[in-house]
Amino acid sequence: MKIIFLAKWPFLLGVMITVTVCIINVTGNSNRSYVAEESEPLAYQKSKTEVSIVGEDFYINGKPTFKGREWKGYRIEGLLPNSRMVNGIFDDLNPASVHMWNYPDTQKWDAARNTAEFLKNMPIWKAYGLMSFNINFQGGSPQGYSQSQPWFNTAFDETGALRPAYMKRLKLILDKADELGMVVNLGLFYFGQDEKLKDEKAVINAVDNAIDWLFKNNYKNILIEVANECNNKAYNHDIIKADRIHELIDRVKAKKKNGFRYLVSTSYNGGDLPSPIIVQKSDYILLHGNGVSDPNKIVEMVKSIKAIEGFMLKPVMFNEDDHYDFDKDFNNFIAASSAHASWGFFDYRKKDESFEEGFQSVPVDWGINSDRKKGFFNLLKEMTGVENR
Repeated sequence: MKIIFLAKWPFLLGVMITVTVCIINVTGNSNRSYVAEESEPLAYQKSKTEVSIVGEDFYINGKPTFKGREWKGYRIEGLLPNSRMVNGIFDDLNPASVHMWNYPDTQKWDAARNTAEFLKNMPIWKAYGLMSFNINFQGGSPQGYSQSQPWFNTAFDETGALRPAYMKRLKLILDKADELGMVVNLGLFYFGQDEKLKDEKAVINAVDNAIDWLFKNNYKNILIEVANECNNKAYNHDIIKADRIHELIDRVKAKKKNGFRYLVSTSYNGGDLPSPIIVQKSDYILLHGNGVSDPNKIVEMVKSIKAIEGFMLKPVMFNEDDHYDFDKDFNNFIAASSAHASWGFFDYRKKDESFEEGFQSVPVDWGINSDRKKGFFNLLKEMTGVENR
């Protein structure tokens, strides 16, 4: 049904708002129903945080991050250290697998609890100097690495429409990030879940709907990662794969509102470098350090990016790396920073580890309650000097 009415609020007098509602059934293995098209916001939401790029540096609200900061001779100003928190809006719409994510204390899965605990910990992460985190419309493996994905976790329905329950959770997180002055690297697609979209048209619809929703909510603290590891062979749709994903990058870049557009990129498998066309078209370069155990090779990756044909000065960011060694004098985090590349912490729960481990493993303990998490956040705090700022 379509309802057209005039806003009653004085500051919206004369503004006509259209709300479209469509109830359909979830496809796949779930019997849930949902509203396929989210209604437009009824009031203008002014953003508090805006991310931008100047040369190879990230800026927040017109100032470089960690302005003036150096650490051990490395320029930290302009970097955007980040952590992979991709399952902040996770749910499993497959009743046959949802039990896999039961909390140890309640023996039940609870998507609302997952997001609520994420929100509770965001100010704590920020206090340690975490200015950015990664989240995805289709999450990431709740096991860290997976051979198969029986779960059904996607904020898009099969046509590319947005699932309101997911978007409600995402809005809570993005609103909180905006309030705290944090930047969100927001992924659209994840291999193993992209096949929930029925065809290429649905993929394009998903991109359009996601970006339009961000515009409607007036977010300006968002970086767009079109796909996590676009050269992964598990992707089903050709337009998301490495040879064609530049089409979706162009599509995001073409969408503007009042002269503003979202900065956009895509990532590749760990250790791989993006193709020249992706290097040219991306606003910032995303790299993954999975499989790169030698910190010196992290430095080499950054240097190799800058040698690719068509490279123009822009930020380089690792947003996934599962190598730690935070107590050592030189590790992947320090190596990336030494090459003036932002670095991203990828933490998952390994076999027989406790609930406190792993920011990607569901159910997630979003607190800084494991030695590995403490190692990252303590080094981050030292490197960024937030306690002195």
